[in-house]
Amino acid sequence: MKKLIEKILGILHIKLSDAKVEGLTQFVKFGLIGVTNTLISYGIYMLVIWLMKPVNFAYDYIVGSVLGFIISVLWSFYWNNKLVFTEGSEKRNILKSLLKTYLSYAATGIVLSNILLYVFVDLMGIPKAVAPILGLLITVPLNFILNKYWAFRKEKKKTEKPEEHEGSGEQA
Repeated sequence: MKKLIEKILGILHIKLSDAKVEGLTQFVKFGLIGVTNTLISYGIYMLVIWLMKPVNFAYDYIVGSVLGFIISVLWSFYWNNKLVFTEGSEKRNILKSLLKTYLSYAATGIVLSNILLYVFVDLMGIPKAVAPILGLLITVPLNFILNKYWAFRKEKKKTEKPEEHEGSGEQA
């Protein structure tokens, strides 16, 4: 993936440092996983709306959103851990990272997305099928930042304090 990005940058005559190319590669991988994540979430969302249509449940779109969230975040975590945020992954506490991932996605994927859904569907009259796609314009960049700098952050090594010498503070 990195070589492809470097090739594209070369064609466009864009020069970036190795660190910036690495960051761009990471963001592109995150985005590609995000596309599959979104397809899964959206598929579940639409399936729930379709399945609940006969019972005429008013908040079918919220139920679909929550179920899509739960399943798609697990999918996203697996692939982001395996392919995107790999640095320090051997030292990473997997359960702690998974919990952080759910919390970061909860902020954007449940709370913010459902607020946006309510605003788009109930207040603005945007169709239920279109509303979650509009929300992605806000939630995707937010999710990348939360995942990169919090959920998948490298564990800092605990540094030992230098030993202090006893006595008057003079070194022997």
